[in-house]
Amino acid sequence: MKQKSSQRVKIVVYTALGILFGVFLAYGIIYKFPTLFHETITKIERDVTVTDKGIADAVEKVYNSVVIVTTYNNDTAYASGSGFVYKKDDKNFYIITNHHVIADGNNFKVTYSDGEVVIAELLGSNEYADIAVLKVPIKKEIEEVSIGKTENLRVGDTTFTVGAPLDYTYSWTVTRGIISGKERLVEVMVGNTNYIMNVLQTDAAVNSGNSGGPLCDSNGEVIGVISAKISSTGVEGMGFAIPIEVGVSEAEHIINGEKSEQPYLGVKIIGVEDALQQFEYANYLRKLNVTTGVLVAYVELKTDADKAGLERGDIILKFDDKEISNDAYFRYELYKHKVGDTIKLTILHDGKEKDVKIKLTNETS
Repeated sequence: MKQKSSQRVKIVVYTALGILFGVFLAYGIIYKFPTLFHETITKIERDVTVTDKGIADAVEKVYNSVVIVTTYNNDTAYASGSGFVYKKDDKNFYIITNHHVIADGNNFKVTYSDGEVVIAELLGSNEYADIAVLKVPIKKEIEEVSIGKTENLRVGDTTFTVGAPLDYTYSWTVTRGIISGKERLVEVMVGNTNYIMNVLQTDAAVNSGNSGGPLCDSNGEVIGVISAKISSTGVEGMGFAIPIEVGVSEAEHIINGEKSEQPYLGVKIIGVEDALQQFEYANYLRKLNVTTGVLVAYVELKTDADKAGLERGDIILKFDDKEISNDAYFRYELYKHKVGDTIKLTILHDGKEKDVKIKLTNETS
């Protein structure tokens, strides 16, 4: 019995020694060759493949339809932006861009994605809609873009742009984002006057050279025409696009040779907030105790505004029962109407509120 017990003890001791030896051996190998296991792990990591292709297929649908628009005053290039092939016929491409890209130019060139440069003809533009159309003879095969719809867009939907931000070095840059907001009312300068545009908001990166280029959805369909961005310290990712329905409507008017007539009221207006800063009007407005609205500074004789009783010094408070905060919002409401429409203005006249109705004409009436 003692002999068997002795054998068991020896087995246990030898087993323990073997385990201990194995631990020391493994530690020694790791200490001596520390990269042995690290390299194996690294190789496994390198075998991982990212399969998400993002929106590459959607980008391909529109990429070659985007062009760079260069505006010249005589032989001097002074402005550039983007544009896209909206439609084509048997002879020509029709390219949508912004009015402010081509404003004051008398010569225009279009650069395709393969680098070819061709002379373009300006068919026309609408300053307030900020839409222009160029015509270019067809010399190569390029597909027109697919036109989408904005009515079913949701905040958070994927968007992307293709354009030429800053200069030719970054031509055909693609930026990706989402719809950040719909029906944003953004104040912009049109000529020397303030105006409100109803636009889509996106956080896709937008820079000056993107103007006139397409804002697309995740299917590669154009849903807007890039028009503006907010450039200010502390502001990032706030770009704006004209809804494609507005862009297409204006483009068709231009292509069909239909002159865009803005309604004419026959008055000169100043926002009350601005007028309060002018010596000529400040005391008068303080006596009336008004801080918002639109001051009528001048009424053209024999216009419908004159016939309706609108006078210099009146304050326009409402337009078709909508409160008017400044001259930009007044113009926004005015230019939603057509020549021949009748509008209702609520004014402060001789210290009392009254309503006047005015039929809109064009400037030559």
